[in-house]
Amino acid sequence: MSPRRTPERTERAAISRRVQRTRTAGSALAAIALAAAVLAAPGVAQAAPQAVPRAAQGQVAAADITWTLERASNPTQDQLTAYGLITTAMNAAVARYNNLSDLGKSITVRYDPGVPTADGNINGTIRFGNRGYMTERTALHEIAHTIGVGTSGSWSSLTSGGTWRGAQATALVQRFDGSGATLSAGGGHFWPYGLNYENEFSNTAGDRHVQIVVAMVRDGL
Repeated sequence: MSPRRTPERTERAAISRRVQRTRTAGSALAAIALAAAVLAAPGVAQAAPQAVPRAAQGQVAAADITWTLERASNPTQDQLTAYGLITTAMNAAVARYNNLSDLGKSITVRYDPGVPTADGNINGTIRFGNRGYMTERTALHEIAHTIGVGTSGSWSSLTSGGTWRGAQATALVQRFDGSGATLSAGGGHFWPYGLNYENEFSNTAGDRHVQIVVAMVRDGL
């Protein structure tokens, strides 16, 4: 014979059953809510990477140097090879300018086999000819010409006796190379850090080239 339940024991049993039902229902609701969230939200692998703000990368205000490559409608293999080399060079050079400066320019690039090396014009055009010059070093150098190095109306007035006379670029080269350093200028080019020859290029020289061009612009280039 089962023991007789007292009212107190019966009440405790009822409470225990209600608690168990509540826990079960709560677990079910939590599971449903979790499933809905998973279905509604993108998976981790699908989430777009978050862009790192320029300030967090130690960069200055965003620049606005852009470039486009003029392509033949039905390019030859020679043209396709040249386009690939030019694209790699220009992408690297423009990224360096945009990371280290706030200069702006819209540049049009052409492959012209008749050009012995490469050239840049203040009107915003760059031409690459010789394959040996389809490099980041050359692209940086020619972008400087599109900005005004050797091509702007004020270039001559800011150079005298083969030396750049602008205060900001002069102070910068002295910070790089010592208090007695000068920035030489002639024939539409400058040195050091003008990247006039391939053997002058390094990451440090590339960065300093951009910084000096920025200082020249602030000097009135």
